[in-house]
This record gives sequence, structure tokens and C-alpha cells, in this order.
Amino acid sequence: MPIVTSNYWNEVHGHTPSDVEQDREGLDTMYALGKNMAWMLKCIEAGKKAGIEVPQNKKRTTNFIR
Repeated sequence: MPIVTSNYWNEVHGHTPSDVEQDREGLDTMYALGKNMAWMLKCIEAGKKAGIEVPQNKKRTTNFIR
């Protein structure tokens, strides 16, 4: 499962849109998240075009509590 990361907590702070616009660190974090997400989607698409398949894992159920 791919997980897109950023450079800090993925959130902005403020009660109104104008408050959020003043949260430069939060906006920069969200910008980095968007760029990283776009890059990951491009990589997945390039992998599909190159014939790389999604791994199919076997699921094994167990009775862990004995």
C-alpha cells in the first residue's frame, strides 16, 4: 500500500480561509504533499506501462489467540 508523505503533519490551521492563508508552514506542507502524490501517481502509471504488476499476496488466516 503506497503512502504519500510530506515534510510535517498534513494539516493547516485557521477558522476561516483567510486564517489558513496565513499558515505558511501548513500551506507549504500541503504543497509538498500534493507534489509527492502527483509524483507517486506518475510512478505507478509508468510502472504499469512498463509491465510491472501489482504484487498479489496470499492471505493466511490464523487463530492467534489460543
